[in-house]
Amino acid sequence: MPTIHSSDPDFRVCRISFPTLLEIQLEAEERGWGTRWSSEHALRRQVKEEDVLLQSFMREEWGGVVRSYRCLLIFSTPEGGGGGMTTMDLNPPRFFSLERIDRDPDVRKVFVRLFSLAMSGISMTAKQ
Repeated sequence: MPTIHSSDPDFRVCRISFPTLLEIQLEAEERGWGTRWSSEHALRRQVKEEDVLLQSFMREEWGGVVRSYRCLLIFSTPEGGGGGMTTMDLNPPRFFSLERIDRDPDVRKVFVRLFSLAMSGISMTAKQ
């Protein structure tokens, strides 16, 4: 799977609603894709019913055609005030239907940094 760079035309950061996330989950289940929750029930146990941030980071190509986009998701968890991060595959029509929030180059750089830090692990640090 080739990596998507922030300068690529299919790089995007989107804010999606919880109902949209459920639709994406259902589509992934119907396609039998492995990069999804095991069920809608499992998703509901782990993700708070509010907006989720999504960033494309890989594309799966078969015969030169993009089959799916692997995206990072950052979301709030139902219990406590914490959050989580995971990956999810989206089909191209769904992917391109999502509204972008990263059109400004400076904003895009901030999102790239935010997702990079989240992938590496962010924790609260006490000041010394």
